[in-house]
Amino acid sequence: MVDGLPREVEVITLFVDDIALSKAFYGKVFAAETVWEDAVSSVLKFGSLLVNLLDISQAPPLVAPMPVGPSAAGARALLTIRVADVDAVCAALRATGVELLNGPIDRPWGRRTAAFADPSGHVWEIAQVIGRT
Repeated sequence: MVDGLPREVEVITLFVDDIALSKAFYGKVFAAETVWEDAVSSVLKFGSLLVNLLDISQAPPLVAPMPVGPSAAGARALLTIRVADVDAVCAALRATGVELLNGPIDRPWGRRTAAFADPSGHVWEIAQVIGRT
């Protein structure tokens, strides 16, 4: 471990194509508390982790000199949330109009998973602990 780096992630920033659409999606799907919001961002609290939804127009200065990749480039990260019952959560997601990308699937590493994407293509996985297959 690099000296000075903590073992806890404080904030994950997701660059979003449409801030209003993203705020509506996250408000519908997650019961996360909004701790900050303005015209170009919305910071949500997931336990001790903060997720910052940031309008993609604001991203270049944060990652320069690297370019900001378009959402059309495909998935480049997977954010996982442990749940007690994947099938029940999948049913609840479908009831709110969320389409699953895959699952539920029993994985050989001991998880039952399903995945869905937000409007900008960020992929979320829900995972239930099961026995290894």
